[in-house]
Amino acid sequence: MKRIITLLAAALIAAGSISAQELANFRGGSQVKSPEMQDGKVTFRLNANYATVVNLSASWIEGAIPMVKGDKGVWEVTVDLPAAEIYTYNFVVDGVAVNDPQNYFVQRDGTRYLNMIIAPGERSENYSEADQRGTVSYKWYDSKILGINRRVTVYTPYGYEKNPKAKYPVLYLLHGAGGDEEAWSSMGRAAQILDNLIQKGEAKPMIVVMPNGNPNQQAAQTLGLPTSNLDFRNDPSLANAYVRSLCEEIVPFIEKEYRVIAKPESRAIAGLSMGGGHTITASNLYPAMFDYICPLSAAGSATPEQVAALKKAGVKLYFLACGTSDFLYEGSVKLDQTLTEQGLDHIFYQSEGGHTWANWRLYLNTFAPKLFK
Repeated sequence: MKRIITLLAAALIAAGSISAQELANFRGGSQVKSPEMQDGKVTFRLNANYATVVNLSASWIEGAIPMVKGDKGVWEVTVDLPAAEIYTYNFVVDGVAVNDPQNYFVQRDGTRYLNMIIAPGERSENYSEADQRGTVSYKWYDSKILGINRRVTVYTPYGYEKNPKAKYPVLYLLHGAGGDEEAWSSMGRAAQILDNLIQKGEAKPMIVVMPNGNPNQQAAQTLGLPTSNLDFRNDPSLANAYVRSLCEEIVPFIEKEYRVIAKPESRAIAGLSMGGGHTITASNLYPAMFDYICPLSAAGSATPEQVAALKKAGVKLYFLACGTSDFLYEGSVKLDQTLTEQGLDHIFYQSEGGHTWANWRLYLNTFAPKLFK
């Protein structure tokens, strides 16, 4: 009996040692701190004693930045901290791109996972976690129009679960090409922005619905689910199928499953790039459905007749936004002219920069306080 206990104890000790060694291997040997932000600088480090050349590739810096190898095999480089925003980076080790193993802070862009940093400042103050946080969850619905079971991401504000009698307005927030139902929560920091704005009293508590705008997908590619074989590009019967599904299936589904105020004055729709085009199309096809319409860097247009229908429906806010160096800027200018010519009161919010998440986060942070007023 004593021999069995001794053998079991030895086995446990050995298992603990193996686990500890595996953890050390996972961490890459001795622990280093990366990234480290202080005094207007940010330092990146990578424990890679085996490497011969290591560079830093950062979204705010043009070209590769060489890193220097220290005595213990830790590569390091210090650069100026950029202006307040969210940025991504990675290391290039002997020609191979790798993530920073010390930085758990990542965002998913399609099938890529990128390390990120939040440079502090006024512009990025709503991108970090608030004290009062809402809930991000997933819901599945059956789409007869698209012929598949599909997933949406839903944000419910702080306090939603605690007050079963409260009803909320809804923002339908659409992603762009290459994105999916997680894009706004991963890269757009939508939950953090809404949490902070609501906690500060700058925005009304609202539900935010983030659908998958790729009509052939059941959900994000990372789930590995099969896609539909329907020809959405060339089959006339499938024209605007996703937008029709959004307005005829997703909106009723959300209004059945959640405590919402099911009226046009409590519905908003916004989207970036492709999602901006979906936003415009939805408002053109269903002019009386959304009282708040926010196309961002949008790939879309509206005829004078469609704008007149929106004006007749009594739209409360039309928030058009685009970066002045965006490749879709001229289209936004033309849409602004059409809205002006038809006498539809609206906002044309112009910012520096192009077709980037830095702008789309800024736009959400700007128009969300204007909703449901």
